[in-house]
Amino acid sequence: MGETDRNEAEAAIRISRLCKTYEGFALKEVNLTVPKGSIMGFIGQNGAGKTTTIRALLNMIPIDSGEISLLDCDRRQDSVKEEIGVVFDEMGFHKQLTATQLNKMFRHIYKRWDESAFFSWLERFGLPPRKKIGKFSRGMQMKLQIAVALSHHARLLILDEPTSGLDPIVRNEMLDVFLDFVQDEEHSILMSSHITGDLERIADYITFIDRGRILLSGERIDILENHHLIKCKKEQAGEIPPQYIVGKRVTSFGAEMLVRGLVPPCDNLVMEKVSLEEIMVYYARAHSTNFEKTTQIAHRQSAIDDMAYHAVGMKQEDSQ
Repeated sequence: MGETDRNEAEAAIRISRLCKTYEGFALKEVNLTVPKGSIMGFIGQNGAGKTTTIRALLNMIPIDSGEISLLDCDRRQDSVKEEIGVVFDEMGFHKQLTATQLNKMFRHIYKRWDESAFFSWLERFGLPPRKKIGKFSRGMQMKLQIAVALSHHARLLILDEPTSGLDPIVRNEMLDVFLDFVQDEEHSILMSSHITGDLERIADYITFIDRGRILLSGERIDILENHHLIKCKKEQAGEIPPQYIVGKRVTSFGAEMLVRGLVPPCDNLVMEKVSLEEIMVYYARAHSTNFEKTTQIAHRQSAIDDMAYHAVGMKQEDSQ
């Protein structure tokens, strides 16, 4: 499904031209569509803009411009909160509370809070209901957040780094839970992560953000099939038409390039399958290089403008 098809499809999340500026960082014209019934993997290095985008989605921060809808509703509507389950990298529950006390609290917050489902999740995850959650391990705290998110019959899960710092066994358990959740075609997930291996396993779509800009978005399978690594001798690197090259690394031993699209055949070149992590690294490196070049040009232009301004000022003073 292409970007146009996804935009026209029924969407669980639709972000259009989102902008948000902080000192030293900005989200720039972010567009993101999560079709209903799917898992969207939202990838990028730390500080790329994943959490800022999610906080904007959840109406936790004001935005400068753009449009955001969740389940065909404005993000500011109170009714949409009933339909969303949220999991953050850091647990937001008071550490002195127990899971039993959380249950009593959430009965008064969510209209569709399901107490039996909550305690069933606690049992499945091996979480003691009367132990203070501040004494839970990181994995247990993450499981507790997921148990809460799944216990009020949410249709959309928004997960910010839900598997970060978890051991492989717990991570795989959580991924299985997410896959089970979207077996219902009315259920959808937006999952941000820098652990690309998790998303290679479960995501239907991938969106890559870097320095506040979306660099790549599409079906996971299409992205992986449309990119390859080429390894060759240094002198052969020039044989690849530049329009296919996302980025390259040249050493004294040879050259390695990430290419996009159907590259014309060349003799004695090794073409290999590529992982999401390798794609992310090459795109981020290329974007960083372009960003630095643009910044340098802007700085040079600013210096030229300053020189011109002062020169004009001096001429005006001389004429007086």
